[in-house]
Amino acid sequence: MHLDLTPEALLTQLGYTKTEQTLNQINNIIANTKGFEKFSQHIPSFNDALAVEKGFIAMSNSKDHLKIKCDEDTGADNLSAFTALVKHWADKYKLELKQVANKNTYYIIGHN
Repeated sequence: MHLDLTPEALLTQLGYTKTEQTLNQINNIIANTKGFEKFSQHIPSFNDALAVEKGFIAMSNSKDHLKIKCDEDTGADNLSAFTALVKHWADKYKLELKQVANKNTYYIIGHN
């Protein structure tokens, strides 16, 4: 079954309140992410899987991309599992990610 995830639904799934600003931001992210429609329906379940390892998906404040982030106080075991989960998801959906230098944060650039 294929579900189209509306910008409003995505905001809700990621824990954001729908406002004009957040709606504009998510629409800019969608427009700026190559092939967004090819993997967008998997974002909510991936966000749930990340939560187990103290990770989450959020809108970037500085770039028009979603980011995958891990809490700063995460232990080594969780960090290792978080990194493996991110790599697996990116490989599975053929995504280009860009890691922020010296951080456990990845920007979702788009579909390869």
